[in-house]
Amino acid sequence: MTHFGMLIDVSTCSGCSACSMACKYQNATPAGMYWTKVIHGEEGRYPDVRQTVLPIACQHCTNAPCVRVCPTGASHYDENGNVQIDYDKCIGCRMCMGACPYNVRQFNWSEPADAPYYEGYEQTPYEQLRASEHPVGVVEKCVMCTGRTAEGEDPACVQTCITKSRVFGDLDDPDSEINKKIRELKARPLMEEYGTHPSVYYAGLE
Repeated sequence: MTHFGMLIDVSTCSGCSACSMACKYQNATPAGMYWTKVIHGEEGRYPDVRQTVLPIACQHCTNAPCVRVCPTGASHYDENGNVQIDYDKCIGCRMCMGACPYNVRQFNWSEPADAPYYEGYEQTPYEQLRASEHPVGVVEKCVMCTGRTAEGEDPACVQTCITKSRVFGDLDDPDSEINKKIRELKARPLMEEYGTHPSVYYAGLE
């Protein structure tokens, strides 16, 4: 059995947002919806100031508040220990959004055909082809690229990262590359105090 997870080294992340765009292309998310984001900030006092970056998406918690509060079972764990959403069961109550401490879930308010990428234009053929993957009235989020990983490939964000700041692998295998990197870089999850036990680890946080 596997438990897929990810490590993100923010000390080498350039903040380029290539991960956000790769995710958007891979999953054809509606206009304005990004499952993966890069939060930019600053720290220090002038003249000793530096930019900070924090790539963030669903943390695929193993003690996920979103799964606990979902009244229909739409939010659930898959066979790889990751959190998924069954759109057929989602009633759009958004309780999961309120329960998520990472603020990474998004609600699809509009039919994709009503929200083309460029205002005043019709959807592109690519948008039309994949519009049915994003029904109105459901909550969406990162799915850890289940289609790619089922074929033995890395998630799109990992593959596209220009600084190789992301590592994907099996957290249940102590000899996997991701576990070696977690130990080497002393990586840890975000907001451990919430007890959500995320499957995403961060290195380089101060």
